[in-house]
Amino acid sequence: PCSGSSFGNAGGIVNGSVAPTAMPGILFDAMRMIRKPFSPLSIRVAYLHKISPWLLLFVLQSKEAAVNHNATHLFSISQYAVESWKQLTKNTKLSALLRSTGWLKVFATEQSFGNAKTTRALMNKFNSPYEILNTAQILDLEPNLAPIFKYGLYQQDSLSILHPEKLIKGMVKLFVSNGGTYQQFAVDEISWQNKKVTVKGGNGTLTADKAVIATGAWSKSLAKQLGDNIPLDTERGYHFMFPKSSKHLLSRPVLNGEHLFVLSPMEMGMRMTSKIEFGGLKLKPDYQKIRRLLPLAKHMLPKLDIREESVWMGYRPSLPDSLPVIGYSKKSENIIYAFGHQHLGMTLGAITGYVVSDIVSNRQPRIPIGPYRANRF
Repeated sequence: PCSGSSFGNAGGIVNGSVAPTAMPGILFDAMRMIRKPFSPLSIRVAYLHKISPWLLLFVLQSKEAAVNHNATHLFSISQYAVESWKQLTKNTKLSALLRSTGWLKVFATEQSFGNAKTTRALMNKFNSPYEILNTAQILDLEPNLAPIFKYGLYQQDSLSILHPEKLIKGMVKLFVSNGGTYQQFAVDEISWQNKKVTVKGGNGTLTADKAVIATGAWSKSLAKQLGDNIPLDTERGYHFMFPKSSKHLLSRPVLNGEHLFVLSPMEMGMRMTSKIEFGGLKLKPDYQKIRRLLPLAKHMLPKLDIREESVWMGYRPSLPDSLPVIGYSKKSENIIYAFGHQHLGMTLGAITGYVVSDIVSNRQPRIPIGPYRANRF
């Protein structure tokens, strides 16, 4: 448990997330971005031919009508993010790992703040609350930041996770203590017969009344066996851990609006997360990409000890429209999908779990699942 994307994220549970990744002008923004020396975006040449069809679908999702559609259904599910996490951890020790810190984005220039204009317009449209801060207000919240940021966008009703790995492993222990069983093996084949679902691998077999495929970036091949050709790919993301002594320099995750990296204080130290790299599941990580950001992190947080404790790379399972896949497979209503949460895996994890539990139990899902169906493309 927690050996995938959940292990390495920035720890944000951002209520009312509304902006899809594909926004108007994204093609030209990406072309400009990829040429920058500290670009948060890269495409591995060896993977370009494989990602090209996904990128075409992604660009098509940047049209105004698609953006409004996608934003509507991102908000539909993300407005319950904080509430669902609090409900899930209520009356357990795990609730202590969630902090009511809010989520802060900071911008050093008029241009970078202006680039977030469409995001703010969408937040206004859906009444997703936020505050615009000036330099003095930013420093009131985070006095150790360099006084270089002219604007802040603060989402006060968001949470942050003190230790993502502890949270997820604690959930598994809680599941087992309440009568669940945990078994791990690689799954190669999924089949169904007489209203029973069987998953098979070289080291195991399980048969059940219903199965949920929630295998992140590895879900595409299983869905294909079930007749669903889903345009799922991976946005590889990196993190860098600074020494534990640095964790007290910030009180909450802070996103740098110019260079799109996050500094996030956690129990085990300060974590920097960044990069969108298109490189699939097989190419080796390139950790130099995130190490190049160290001077920028030091410029943002001058007291930061930039010695390296560890580096990591994980796979964000992403669909071109930024919406997850939640709902039934094409072949059987005994098989349910729950994957593709891209940059919002932790944010949407708990509410997705509640929706899936409704589906499995034949209850009316607490949000309409039609917009997240597997065959929407």
